[in-house]
Amino acid sequence: MTLHDHDDEPRYCTRCGGPLIATRLKTTEPERPVCSLCGRVVYLDPKVAVGTIIKNAQHEIALVRRSIEPGYGKWVFPGGYVDRGELLVSAAKREALEESRLHIRIDGLVNIYSYAGRIPVIIVYAATHVGGELHADDESLEAQWYATRDLPWSELAFPSTRDGLRDYLNGILHPHVV
Repeated sequence: MTLHDHDDEPRYCTRCGGPLIATRLKTTEPERPVCSLCGRVVYLDPKVAVGTIIKNAQHEIALVRRSIEPGYGKWVFPGGYVDRGELLVSAAKREALEESRLHIRIDGLVNIYSYAGRIPVIIVYAATHVGGELHADDESLEAQWYATRDLPWSELAFPSTRDGLRDYLNGILHPHVV
């Protein structure tokens, strides 16, 4: 299993319980699970995740070191999966609070990332710390403010962490998208 990949693809039809078989319905599309009994096509959707690059008054960036897989022991900015029906900005604020105990103001969109063969689509926001003290939660080994020159590039957990920080530091920000 690679980072952020999950073996949660369905094996049986939720309508009739028949086994699903990978079938190419159109030559221009990938194979899709199709029920061998009732013919129902199952469309597998991506998971949506959010992350926040949080700066403080000293222009340091908050990172947390993961205590869970994937990425155990590696550094990330706070983030996680969006719940069905949850607003993206609300999810970003919730995840920042859950993972770092920081209250934030969303300043804008940094970018949206997806990677071939990977399940999640990651939406990364720029944010400013407005309250709370940086602290690790139950999914983190530690939490730390980093000066931009001291970011632990070789110890980052995911491509989206690296790409998000790179884009943020290069001044990519879409403030009117929030």
